[in-house]
Amino acid sequence: MPTPAQGYYNSAGKRLPSVTTIIGRFKDASALLKWQFRMGFEQGTLFGKGKVYVDDPYAIGRDAASVGNAVHALVDNHVHGRPVSVPDDADPRIHSGFEAYLAWERQTHLRIVATEMQLISEVHQYGGTPDAIGSLDDKLCLLDWKTSNSVYTDHLVQIAAYRMLWNECNPGNQLTGGSHLLRFSKEEGDFTHHYFPDLKDAEEQFLLFRRAYSLDQKLRKRVG
Repeated sequence: MPTPAQGYYNSAGKRLPSVTTIIGRFKDASALLKWQFRMGFEQGTLFGKGKVYVDDPYAIGRDAASVGNAVHALVDNHVHGRPVSVPDDADPRIHSGFEAYLAWERQTHLRIVATEMQLISEVHQYGGTPDAIGSLDDKLCLLDWKTSNSVYTDHLVQIAAYRMLWNECNPGNQLTGGSHLLRFSKEEGDFTHHYFPDLKDAEEQFLLFRRAYSLDQKLRKRVG
């Protein structure tokens, strides 16, 4: 979930960085840039050998991801109990992607326990809003939805950070059922499910990012 407009604050009233802000500072964006270049090359206008002119490559990226984003939005509305409506003339890939998710939900007997939880870690001083907490096989698990053409390491780091947040804030209701990443491909809306029973390495990496983020803020102040 995106960072709330008001931000995250600890018990002393100090504003804290979010999970996505911390990870974004050290994120490897090469895969996204390569994808945008490929889309620009395919959809742009050629001027001379090997040259491509694109008015707004970011707009191309947004348009190409519209199917996956639409499926993601439908699932988000469904999970949060909001009205879900798919126009009859909508891209059939949107229908198939959404139905694939619903089929997985039925097969697993997933039950949504909590959504839109704005959580604060007083121990590690960061905030975050996991997509949802669910119950599968009578065990609490973390659920995270992504619109992307692959699963990347920063996805695992983000999920691990959310797990630590929930477990710190809910000591009596720990996440013992692992983490589920539910991915919708950008261009086709295809649905895939990824299960991670343990993310200790990802937790360690996030804590390193958190420390590095604080050091980075200090260095930025020194250079003005």
